[in-house]
Amino acid sequence: MKQLVAGLLLCGAAAQVQAVNLPRPDHILIVIEENKSFSQIIGNPDAPYINALAQRGALFTNAHGVTHPSQPNYLALFNGTTRGIGSNTCPLDLSGDNLASALLLKGRSFVSYSESMPKAGYEGCRYGSYMRKHNPLANWKELSALNQPLTAMPQDFAQLPDVAWVVPDQRNDMHDGSIAQGDAWLQQNIEAYAQWAMDNNSLLIVTFDEDDGSEGNRVVTLMVGPMVKAGQYAQRIDHYNVLRTILQMHGLPGINESARAESIDKVWR
Repeated sequence: MKQLVAGLLLCGAAAQVQAVNLPRPDHILIVIEENKSFSQIIGNPDAPYINALAQRGALFTNAHGVTHPSQPNYLALFNGTTRGIGSNTCPLDLSGDNLASALLLKGRSFVSYSESMPKAGYEGCRYGSYMRKHNPLANWKELSALNQPLTAMPQDFAQLPDVAWVVPDQRNDMHDGSIAQGDAWLQQNIEAYAQWAMDNNSLLIVTFDEDDGSEGNRVVTLMVGPMVKAGQYAQRIDHYNVLRTILQMHGLPGINESARAESIDKVWR
């Protein structure tokens, strides 16, 4: 019995050490791209900006989407489970724990910024190139105030919430547009934050929802910030690991499947 108790205490201490060792960025900004495999992006001359970002930060060479198609991957990253949803059906009316609600309960802040969404709290399934299936927060009605168009994103990055999602529309997330178009959009819309983050204890995460079916769902995931050690990392991660890491950075436990995922380690200064 004493050995069992000692073992449990040791496990608890190890979990605390892991939480303490994670950095606490003042801001985290997550950008989600669409439907491209790792090999379609890394080394591709049509994606010079993403490849430059990968050189400036941590590139995960064994990162994966959770499933196919798009929507359940966004749900996995937002609330730690696909909810058993295996399609892009819309609308959904969901409840339960998620990244935004967990942060709010901790006194933190969260906003989802979606390109081409016509107004705050928009409930429609699509508007031009905006697609609700890529904006999981819209499925929680009680969070509608946090569902904002990209035009609401502050230009003074110090005014950003603790965690922000940026969701390009389907012209610019590589779903309908080309890799070159999506890459140029990132440089135009995200580079200013990437530079600011380095001087302001903030973290940029760029990931993809899923691959195109060609590479076992291996996708690009990269992180840039002053707390990141630049390099390539072979730790196998997926959307649950990313979610668990963000939650743990804020002193929060994992949600749903992310509670069983390891936080991302070895990349922090």
